[in-house]
Amino acid sequence: MPQSLASLLVHLVFSTEDREPCLADEFRDDLHGYIGGIVTRLGGHLLAAGSVADHIHLLISHPRTISPAELVKEIKIGSSKWIKDRDKRQAAFHWQGGYGMFSISPGHREDLEKYIANQAEHHRKTTFQDEFRKLLTKYGVEWDERYVWD
Repeated sequence: MPQSLASLLVHLVFSTEDREPCLADEFRDDLHGYIGGIVTRLGGHLLAAGSVADHIHLLISHPRTISPAELVKEIKIGSSKWIKDRDKRQAAFHWQGGYGMFSISPGHREDLEKYIANQAEHHRKTTFQDEFRKLLTKYGVEWDERYVWD
């Protein structure tokens, strides 16, 4: 029987609702691990994760059997529930409604992994909104500023 094979590397970025700074340092590594479990359950692999208080970057080997929108939905629902269960003060936690997902060449994987690992340093100088605009421009995505932020 023939196999269906794929190599789909994606850079996924999304923020907390209204960019609230509520992703605490002390649970971020556990959050990344939990998201890795979600991605694995869906047939993919989390290759790198990095976050700061108001957003997260994920490098994912995208599963070939699920749509990008379904993958993001599962990650957001599962991780949101995990955050709420972990910290009752986060009972109102939500991720932003939208996201950015960008295809990555395997040749750029190492550079992206370094970029994701360096999020704390990077965001001492750059806001999430400025970073996201740069990513949209870099990947040639057209956008309307009125509808990017929620």
